[in-house]
Amino acid sequence: MAYLWNSDAAPGANLVSFEKDTKIMNAASFTIEREDHTVGNILRMQLHRDPNVLFAGYNLPHPLQYKIIVRIHTASQSSPTQAYTQALNDLDKELENLKQAFKDEKNRFEERMKQSY
Repeated sequence: MAYLWNSDAAPGANLVSFEKDTKIMNAASFTIEREDHTVGNILRMQLHRDPNVLFAGYNLPHPLQYKIIVRIHTASQSSPTQAYTQALNDLDKELENLKQAFKDEKNRFEERMKQSY
């Protein structure tokens, strides 16, 4: 499973890797290449909105490594992969709504500016 956040990534590059936790049921780690605190924090916050997510956190392994590791632990009725995918889909919708609201407000502002001249 690869979800491309970066449009400048090489074609076919696998930016997300998945590793199931062997000690905790319904827990896994997702390593996301070429991302930092910006994506890590917003993804963590979105995962916390899911009632099936028991734990969600991320870390940057090293400041010189441009990747984050997101850890997810879910209740038995869900899986970390489902929670991860749902969080990304929800964020995509939320960001599209924000983008549209910004465009609408920009258009309203430009119309007011045209009317004032």
